[in-house]
Amino acid sequence: MPIPTAIHRTQAWYRRLTVPQFTVVTGLLVVAVGTLVLATPLCSGPSVGLWEAFFTAASAVTVTGLSVIDVGRDLTGFGQGVLALMILVGGLGLMAITTFLQGFVVRGTALRRRLDRGQTLDEFGVGGVGSTFRGIALTAAVLILLGAVVLYFYGFTDLPRGGGRLWAALFHSISAYNNAGFGLWHDSIEHYRTNKVVNGVVLLLIVLGGLGWRVTSDLWSNRKRLQRRNLSLHTRLVLRSSVILIAVGTLGLLVTESLTQGQLLTGMAWPERLMSALFESVSSRTAGFTTVQLSLASVSDSGLLLLMTLMFIGASPGGTGGGIKTTTVVALMAATRSTLLGREEVVIRNREISDKVVLRAVSITVASLMFVLGMALLLALSTNLKGDEPFTFLELLFTCISAFATVGLDLGVTEKLSQFGQLVLVVGMFVGRLGILLLLSAIWETLKRERNNRQNRIGFPRDDLYV
Repeated sequence: MPIPTAIHRTQAWYRRLTVPQFTVVTGLLVVAVGTLVLATPLCSGPSVGLWEAFFTAASAVTVTGLSVIDVGRDLTGFGQGVLALMILVGGLGLMAITTFLQGFVVRGTALRRRLDRGQTLDEFGVGGVGSTFRGIALTAAVLILLGAVVLYFYGFTDLPRGGGRLWAALFHSISAYNNAGFGLWHDSIEHYRTNKVVNGVVLLLIVLGGLGWRVTSDLWSNRKRLQRRNLSLHTRLVLRSSVILIAVGTLGLLVTESLTQGQLLTGMAWPERLMSALFESVSSRTAGFTTVQLSLASVSDSGLLLLMTLMFIGASPGGTGGGIKTTTVVALMAATRSTLLGREEVVIRNREISDKVVLRAVSITVASLMFVLGMALLLALSTNLKGDEPFTFLELLFTCISAFATVGLDLGVTEKLSQFGQLVLVVGMFVGRLGILLLLSAIWETLKRERNNRQNRIGFPRDDLYV
């Protein structure tokens, strides 16, 4: 087939894709290309085969951080650069990038399609995708470069000056802002546990990346008159819920590990213990960096349950993290309060929230729970049937939530799983990064043979259901 004809047919096929389908297909293509590049001798050593490259590429594009290789040892400098590039692609928003690229593929789109594409970017309105993406990229570039500068001059001072320290500062700044959790050292950043600069910079980048571009843009726009009433409802809810989750996670870890006499924070002075608890509280919400050793032996069951809860909630919409999102939990809590008060409408901060938003929050939570439990079931079956190294269900569930919420925290399970088990994690990472409803929408639209663009105007009689 002539090349121009093949290109024309490919473009025609892409034009027929809906936004969810386009996002899924492009994400798979990015992972495939990254796999082939990482598997070359230019990027990796002999210990990295095609499977290891595939798992690493999927983890990088989904900004998860789970790994079956030692990045600093098994990847060359060029390979680490490719890995950082894939983290940027995934972290700046796979949906944002693919929607931006769709403007070059689909010409002459109608207003309805522009609105659809804008909502994929979490940007409601008629504004162009290109300007939104430029704002996202500019914000990320400024924050990443500032973080790298501080880490170079005041953080990684134990490393000799030069290219090695500069690359370490830039790589970890990219990974932190994008909530990826990849590091150049096998112990993450445990050896910087007492370094206040490294802890502070990494924490700040994680939080800013997790808040989302919409929030940072709103804060920047109102910087001269930064008052609560000038900020949007979304910004106020994200900031408030983030602060509450960080505080609850920090105090929760201090309490659980003190009462259960866990090994996670033992042997530390109180300032160091507080800083470690704060770091794990922030990092567990999709970042994946750690300054302490996580394992069943070091963390109590109650502490692991707290970490899993924080991982499952995750970051905020439009951010570089995963999870069901903070605003989803806010909507569910508001709906519960309205039910207890006997209200028919859901009200947050004197604003009525539409039923569509509440239904979406319920759908995301239920679908995510079912998906994570399905992952855990598959892992449990695979380890039992194949006679692999036995793991407790708590370890498997923790790993599944970590993959689905694109966190990257590991209890030492990922590397010991069979390829089938690791494939389950890859699918979970991909679904978690794209969004469970987006993926289900893409599958549903693919399976439907006939599409009816007209709204269904058929009414149904009402009935009651006891719950």
